[in-house]
Amino acid sequence: MPATTEDSLRAEIVAKARELDRSGLNRGSSGNLSARAGDVMLVTPSAVPYDALEPAMIARMPLDGAYGAWEGPRKPSTEWRFHLDLMRARPEIGAIVHTHAPFSTILAIARKPIPAIHYMMAAFGGPDIRVADYACYGTAALSTHVVAAMEGRAGCLMANHGMLTAGPNLTRATWLAHELEALAHQYYHLLAIGGGHVLTETDLAETLKGFSSYGVNESNPSNA
Repeated sequence: MPATTEDSLRAEIVAKARELDRSGLNRGSSGNLSARAGDVMLVTPSAVPYDALEPAMIARMPLDGAYGAWEGPRKPSTEWRFHLDLMRARPEIGAIVHTHAPFSTILAIARKPIPAIHYMMAAFGGPDIRVADYACYGTAALSTHVVAAMEGRAGCLMANHGMLTAGPNLTRATWLAHELEALAHQYYHLLAIGGGHVLTETDLAETLKGFSSYGVNESNPSNA
């Protein structure tokens, strides 16, 4: 991939990371982002607050070859495994966003999957948002659980941890992170008032057909 394209992706990772902080979906150095750049993955470094993050700090990891190898002035996020494993398993994924967004994390701690309470669930590819089983952060076991929970989906919760979204690019993955937190916010309050009606798979079927291109995307900067 040309250096200029990789440079622009590095700058975009920094911009999206700071956007997540400003929106309240993330805080400090928690969470992480990655983007596919040809045959490498660019991923945020470990323990660097987003307001101090610079493009040159982004770590570079090969998608093929030596597993876990990296280049850069700072080591990659401790969560690099699920970023790398998801990109290796699913070539359509071009970017991943992981945050500790408040309502998503509450449901993740309660280990409550989000059912189809709103038609926006269709943006995630199925009738629910699963909860990946718990494992210590940064471990191969956690990566295995995340990859399983993400099968056929564009987002999941991570037990006692946070949330994750994936898309063809950073714009889409970040938009999905906001949408997942909105669904978590809605479901939390539904639980507080005793629940609500859940859409059936039949209800979602028609919506699912059009949601592969619905929402914010690099080629579609406004809602479809």
